[in-house]
Amino acid sequence: MGPAIVWQCRRTAEVCEQLDRAHGQEIRARSGLKPDAYFSGPKIAWLLDRVRGARDLASSGMLACGTVDSWLLANLTGGAVHATDVTNASRTMLWNLSEQRWDGKLCDWQQVPHSLLPEVRPSADDFGVADASLFGRELPILAMAGDQQAALYGNGIVRPGAAKCTYGTGAFLLSHAGDAASPASTPDGVILTATADSGFAFEGGIFTAGSLIQWLRDELQLAPTAPEISELAASTDSSDGVMMIPALAGLGSPHWQPDARGAILGITRGTTPAHIARAAFESLAFRVREIVEAMESGAGSIDELRVDGGMSSSDLLMQIQANVLQRPIVRPAMQETTALGVARLAMEQAGLEPPIESDVQRFEPSASLQPEFERWSAARRAVQSIPLS
Repeated sequence: MGPAIVWQCRRTAEVCEQLDRAHGQEIRARSGLKPDAYFSGPKIAWLLDRVRGARDLASSGMLACGTVDSWLLANLTGGAVHATDVTNASRTMLWNLSEQRWDGKLCDWQQVPHSLLPEVRPSADDFGVADASLFGRELPILAMAGDQQAALYGNGIVRPGAAKCTYGTGAFLLSHAGDAASPASTPDGVILTATADSGFAFEGGIFTAGSLIQWLRDELQLAPTAPEISELAASTDSSDGVMMIPALAGLGSPHWQPDARGAILGITRGTTPAHIARAAFESLAFRVREIVEAMESGAGSIDELRVDGGMSSSDLLMQIQANVLQRPIVRPAMQETTALGVARLAMEQAGLEPPIESDVQRFEPSASLQPEFERWSAARRAVQSIPLS
């Protein structure tokens, strides 16, 4: 058994840069993804090379590996099932998105033995039963889906023209691309992923969202709690020219610059903690706009953005987001849409009718932040151009 490596970890960034130079276009054509430390394949290889004896065990067929869902499933079933679903498989950079199979070349390039990998099933399927010792009786496991794809389904988005953004540790925006999309049709700067309804979605990720607010709370100590950071930001009508580049873990979509660093610019003697807090919220809304624009550059328009996740509870952030995008933001009463999405999948697999979420709150644009966005974009480009060595 080896330690888990979380998605934010950048230890494989150099390997991914090498992969991008050597095979970047073909990796994208096969997997729909851009080589980046965000994805699982290089992390698996890193573990195989650094956990003593792991490569030998893998070669002898004595080792299994997968994403956290397959680990959970193996533990729930007492080791009886080593499987994952298509949405999680599509995030490993080892899955051929068009041909729906583990890809031999992708595995070879990333030095991940095919024998390690789990069986791949639809998101709604029979995944076995939970061991009776865990819950007092056997319970069927009827659905499995990746975090963002489950949230897309939980938001009821099953056709093009609609999108959702989950504001958690990171922020991830998915727009449904239908069932005939391909890596070749994917707009520049975003990636293509499988959806829980057997279709595809365009995705853009912001690697630092809620973790940015945690940084303001824990490291800068602007306020004792995250809600108080939001209250602090709401205490001023503007950021007064302060701009934040939220690249604490590099820049994801549409820039894909893992070496980018964060920055706070435009400060003066009159800058207050409230200005910095508001600049942080604005920076996240600006990053979402960059992704929306990238998605719309090669696909249909996004009429409204549905939101979920912990940070979506901030009315201030949602209003800023509506003003930045100049389109409605729709927040359901049930914000844990990842759990809701996989529950709906399981109910449908069991032949039950899932409930329909109808209670929503809408945030309509009330102002324009176009000048602020243009200044912030110029600042972001300037920060990206600074050499790190």
